[in-house]
Amino acid sequence: MIDAYLFDHVRTPRGKGKKDGGLHQASPVWLLRTLLKALQARQGLDTALVDDVVLGCVTPVGEQGADIARTAVLDAEWAQCVPGVTQSRFCASGLESVNLAAAKVASGFEDLVVAGGVESMSRWVMGSDGGAWFMDPRINQKLGFVPQGVGADLIATLEGWGRADVDAFALRSHQKAAAARAAGHFARSLVPVHDIAGLLLLAEDETIRPDASAQAMARLEPSFAAMGGMGFDATALRKYTTVERIVHMHHAGNSSGIVDGAALMLVGSKAGGIKAGLKPRARLRAAAVVGSEPTIMLTGPTPACRKALAKAGMQPGDIDLWEINEAFAVVPMKTARDLGVDLERVNVNGGAIAMGHPLGATGCVILGTLLDELERRDLATGCATLCVGGGMGIATIIERV
Repeated sequence: MIDAYLFDHVRTPRGKGKKDGGLHQASPVWLLRTLLKALQARQGLDTALVDDVVLGCVTPVGEQGADIARTAVLDAEWAQCVPGVTQSRFCASGLESVNLAAAKVASGFEDLVVAGGVESMSRWVMGSDGGAWFMDPRINQKLGFVPQGVGADLIATLEGWGRADVDAFALRSHQKAAAARAAGHFARSLVPVHDIAGLLLLAEDETIRPDASAQAMARLEPSFAAMGGMGFDATALRKYTTVERIVHMHHAGNSSGIVDGAALMLVGSKAGGIKAGLKPRARLRAAAVVGSEPTIMLTGPTPACRKALAKAGMQPGDIDLWEINEAFAVVPMKTARDLGVDLERVNVNGGAIAMGHPLGATGCVILGTLLDELERRDLATGCATLCVGGGMGIATIIERV
């Protein structure tokens, strides 16, 4: 099998996913166009050498529909021969794109692939594409669907964590993200977004709260108690019979933010890199996806990481840094506990609680953040992982070269 290398990574800032957010004026195609042009310029890339562009998008409707990958390639004025494909593995879509690109390279079918994702959540509301999971009462009942926030509260209840525990984790996310931004840790990969007239729309992640405090978080009401009371708690408790009641504790301050954003990564073989004049930064050691229990929905990262580690012949202690997507505070907390990983090695520059979760792009974002931080600290190995809607998990292990 041919080794797949990571050559470069770029991302937009993450803008608040509302009409007053910094990126609301930018269409999702414009976000991708911005990154494709930046990637081409910073690498002096002959785009005709790119065999495919693989993009994740969780809500592929409206401007995000109709294979946005190919649309963006043409809008960015890349070589006409470059195709594009759009896929969705829900929240894992951005990382799935990188893994698919690596698989294409490892098979020998392709030599150079651009992978990543996009989500404009201020323009296209999460869930607006429908699907049987949400829209078909028979499927909904049969699969025991509950909103992810109820699942997060159930995990916290099962694990014995209280409101102060999840709030403390969330506060640290904001503090770490604010410190990293101030120190310029995101600067290498961050591409500011301008409008068509050249005016700056957004240069930095918009939702980081340097002034976040435990006192302010304590005043926020739980977001999912009302949903639970509508019958979703009862649905969950029919499966989790050891729990008498679900204690609701997740809210806007300790859950991932709704944001707009995009990210790209350049993946290829050694030969493909040489031909394009690229220098490899890391090798993709292993990747894995798993299905997990679909009612609680958020426990997939642990088995996905174990599967990827086994394929790489590694143990959790062999990983220098971890990026565990902060869909909700309990997700990295539980994953780290399950794997025996010190939280000091997890999300060292903060995560989605502080900076937001642009669904189709996040997996690529956190893998790029991981790569940049491994280089900054002169460390060797990292693992990026996400929980996934529908009860799935994904993990990718990289090693610097």
